[in-house]
Amino acid sequence: MSVRFVIAVAEAALVEGVELAAQPDPASAYTLTAGRLWSLVAALLGLAGVVIGGLALARSAGRIGTGTGRRGAIVALAAGLAGLVGGGLVVAAADGGPGTGYGIVGGFVALAVGLIAMALGGLALARSRRTG
Repeated sequence: MSVRFVIAVAEAALVEGVELAAQPDPASAYTLTAGRLWSLVAALLGLAGVVIGGLALARSAGRIGTGTGRRGAIVALAAGLAGLVGGGLVVAAADGGPGTGYGIVGGFVALAVGLIAMALGGLALARSRRTG
């Protein structure tokens, strides 16, 4: 074996190793990665904001109770904003598309649900100001 051959094989192995290390393996569908966890947390925050915003909207109209619509509207706005920001961060940090384990699908869901929660909270807050 010549020295040139050994150097060429070592160089090829090093280049292939670097290329393989640069490409992340796609995660399986059941693996809870960090991106999927953060998108799940953001989506749950947004969902809590939607529920609280819906209840605050119903209470601000005076159908269910009195006095709690404004506080619920503010909580819905805060939870919606947290879901919106969390989903935005997950989407911005994702390096791959759906199925890669970065949580990009959950991030988009968190963005949508957080936006709905903020809209419900804003409507409830406007209605509680008008009726109060």
